[in-house]
Amino acid sequence: MRQIFLLILLFIVGNWLVKAVRRAESKASARTGPASSGPAAGGAQRASEAPQLAEPMIRCAECGVHAPKSDSVVVAGQPFCSAEHAHRHAARPAGRDAR
Repeated sequence: MRQIFLLILLFIVGNWLVKAVRRAESKASARTGPASSGPAAGGAQRASEAPQLAEPMIRCAECGVHAPKSDSVVVAGQPFCSAEHAHRHAARPAGRDAR
């Protein structure tokens, strides 16, 4: 009975170790990227596959929606998500009487 228990325990520990090693390998490959075919190709391949950063987002002064900076419209130093919102904001009365 003790031998069966020991075999079951060894099987469980072995499976756990194999999964831990696979997880560590997949994390390491995700950090370093795919393996290169040689040392000369490594530098050129890494330079061409450089990850692109996410595009900055702006907050619309009219509605508060966040939009990509490339799609935004900037009027009088204030960012807007569309030209329509820029016109609507410009048409709004300003000053103390605007309340």
